Amino acid sequence: MTTLPLDAWRREVNASLKQRLANLPEGHLLDAMDYALLGGGKRLRPLLCLATCLDAGGLQEDALDAACAVEMIHCYSLIHDDLPCMDDDDERRGKPSLHRAFDEATALLAGDALQSLAFATLAASESGDAETRVSMLRELAEASGACGMAGGQMLDLRAPLARTNDLSDLKAMQDKKTGALFRCALRLGLVSARRERVTLDGFAANLGLAFQLADDLRDRLGTREILGKQPGSDEKRGKLTWPDLVGIDEARRALQSFRQACEEQLWAVDFEPSRLSRLTSIALSTDDLVAVG
Repeated sequence: MTTLPLDAWRREVNASLKQRLANLPEGHLLDAMDYALLGGGKRLRPLLCLATCLDAGGLQEDALDAACAVEMIHCYSLIHDDLPCMDDDDERRGKPSLHRAFDEATALLAGDALQSLAFATLAASESGDAETRVSMLRELAEASGACGMAGGQMLDLRAPLARTNDLSDLKAMQDKKTGALFRCALRLGLVSARRERVTLDGFAANLGLAFQLADDLRDRLGTREILGKQPGSDEKRGKLTWPDLVGIDEARRALQSFRQACEEQLWAVDFEPSRLSRLTSIALSTDDLVAVG
């Protein structure tokens, strides 16, 4: 089994993120950005970017700016997700949400600033030529905008009003809300390694669905210690989730099916995805779900 230096990768990503913040003016806004960006998190999306680049024959430093940019977009989305006008969550990663630790206006601006910083980081990268950077910027923009994450968030917010019971609607929403940024992380890793960017798109689609399905199960079955916030928030808000549509047992079976599909698609590529395979296994671990089942 491949052993991953996850802690070393996270330290490298965190150091790079901290360096980007160090170049900004000191003050209340920077404090809020620091709180959200450096206050924890598994760093799954940047790790996916780095693992992909390395497996595809690239160098870690070639993908580091892209990895940081994806994480900034992810963290900005979490800030906005937690706002009272969206999911209204008081906790994130075991501590008060940004709008609770600071205030709503600061949280809104901190999210906006992190989004801008993501594109600035990628644009200023010294990895690849200008054409490559433009291509990567477009990937990040499409993944985070109306055709990707933001569009998925809108579908998520509208789902309780639509009162749909269609599994295809749930998959479409989760493919945008979660899958788009996963796909972007993988594509940026491939581009950093000078590989064809769509090589892992099929894998990315199943990874996004599997990860969100596992997240739905954790919200329903998990504990505060596992989640870093109170469980059951999706159910209370009437969110469209896998357990609601198909039940707990069928959701678990679907998760196993997605995990198998991920592994099969991953090993069909023309390079050895050992790091990416191990990282996927860790990301989709269901040990905590079994424990509370």
